[in-house]
Amino acid sequence: MTSVIHIVSLLAVLSAPALAVQVRVSDGLLEGERLINEYGGAEYFSFRGIPYAQPPLGDLRFKAPQPPTPWNNVRSAKEFGNNCLQYDLFIDKGKRSGDEDCLYLNVYTPEITPSEPLPVMVWIHGGGFVSGSGDDNVYGPKFLVRHGVILVTINYRLEVLGFLSLDTEEVPGNAGMKDQVAALRWVNKNIANFGGDPNNVTIFGESAGGVSVSYQVISPMSKGLFKRAIAQSGVSVGYWAQSYRPRERGFALARSLGLHTDNVTEVYEFLKVQPAESLVQIKAAVTYSEHERPNVEVYFSVTDEKQFGNNERFFYGDMVNAVSKNVHEGVDIMTGYTADEGLMGVAIFGQINSSLEQARSFPQFFVSYPMSLNLPVDDQLELGMKIRDYYFKNQISIPDDWEGLSRYYGMDIFSFPTVWWIRLIARTNKNKAYLYKFTVKSELNKAAHMMGLADILGDRQVVAHSDDLSYLFSSRHMPTFDMTTTPFLYIDRVCRLWVNFAKYGDPTPDASLGVEWKPYSLEKQDYLDLGNQLVAGNEPDAEEIKFWEDTLTEFGQKLYLDDDEDSVNSSRSALIPQDKLSALILLLFFFGQLIRL
Repeated sequence: MTSVIHIVSLLAVLSAPALAVQVRVSDGLLEGERLINEYGGAEYFSFRGIPYAQPPLGDLRFKAPQPPTPWNNVRSAKEFGNNCLQYDLFIDKGKRSGDEDCLYLNVYTPEITPSEPLPVMVWIHGGGFVSGSGDDNVYGPKFLVRHGVILVTINYRLEVLGFLSLDTEEVPGNAGMKDQVAALRWVNKNIANFGGDPNNVTIFGESAGGVSVSYQVISPMSKGLFKRAIAQSGVSVGYWAQSYRPRERGFALARSLGLHTDNVTEVYEFLKVQPAESLVQIKAAVTYSEHERPNVEVYFSVTDEKQFGNNERFFYGDMVNAVSKNVHEGVDIMTGYTADEGLMGVAIFGQINSSLEQARSFPQFFVSYPMSLNLPVDDQLELGMKIRDYYFKNQISIPDDWEGLSRYYGMDIFSFPTVWWIRLIARTNKNKAYLYKFTVKSELNKAAHMMGLADILGDRQVVAHSDDLSYLFSSRHMPTFDMTTTPFLYIDRVCRLWVNFAKYGDPTPDASLGVEWKPYSLEKQDYLDLGNQLVAGNEPDAEEIKFWEDTLTEFGQKLYLDDDEDSVNSSRSALIPQDKLSALILLLFFFGQLIRL
């Protein structure tokens, strides 16, 4: 009887009209809403659609974001701002939506005037730099704010509008990343008015959002804007996170829209006035191989910026060198990946049978795109056969061997880069870092089915790319959970780990979760198996990780800096096989001696 009365009372509270609440920020007065959180019945305050920069329209297209224009009257913050122009990469493939006017963020706080300022968590959404937004379609606040933190979610420009680079002062690149920096600066300036602590900000993100987080921790533009960082299923050393020949890609984009010219100014003026919708879902290939490869989806991403006057550069230089030397000192880091990341590759990289047929027929199928640009064909064939033999023992059965394909994709795109990244960080001893492998299985794990893999999976439970999000965010389309059910217990546990990290820099500061998650070190390689049970361990996927590390090193991938190595040497030798590099040095030595004679 008591539970019935509780449910009736809760329904009455939830059906009551939301109450308006006002907060002043640097640009004017905002009016948000006081809402009831059914998970515990506590109230929280919602402010949506807050502009953190001017609409990037007209001459501001492709430019770094400019400060927002102040307003005089009360501005309603009860509706989300426009999503940025995009197409859906994962579920409704190719569906376009959004607007060029889209630089908005959302703030959810459990208290506006707390006795002590609250920790702040700023979420950077994923979506391959081509899709996603900060609204509650996926990223609702109810699970996290009940633990006493403020949640901020943001939009940032995507694809061409966010990542075009012509290597010019007008279009240096990385506009979407600079949007993120502008949002972080807004948080630093205004979050105290919502009850937040600007000196205790954690940035976190998944997939392209994880990549974004891992770039923010090395960017000079964002230094001092956050204290902690969580990169989920995506890091900057992954090959898809770095733009290849961005200037040529800009010319290819112009040609695809009808302009053939060698003049970069003409390209800029042309692209600046194109209808924004024509700059969505563009496959601007710059090599024949890229044009023919079915699994190149991220054409526009972060670029190595050139210096123009006093312009702020978001990122520049060699990636291995940057992660080895430029991670913001003292920033605590958490990173990890899900158990079945590669199912996303199976879903978006074409038909399974076709992919397996290519894998069986052409060893080069297994050579990552950047290595295919640098390795001789003989080396590519040898590398491809080595990887194929590891995952399939050179016996590929169609369609039964899709699991081998999934394992390969997962390690190539997400898992190995994540471990590589945390090892680079651990070598510096400047940052406390934590590693996890997400293995929770429950009815919340729906990502693989939503990607169209239900037929091959059947009743099998998996932990696909983005399945971790359901344990952190209350999606608009998610049913309300009974807080006594097992899935909600998993939600509560994951949220507590993330919030503990945001509050204390330690996801398990006490014994309340029954496990001690130790920081990662090169010696012990501690990690947390974050599953239906929490299990501390060492060296996740050790044998497979070692295979990738040894193989990539053998074929010239420069994974780590030597103690006395500078960035120039690192950049130039990054993809030269070591035996060939040694031979080249010896040849140059003898050539020098010959000249002297």
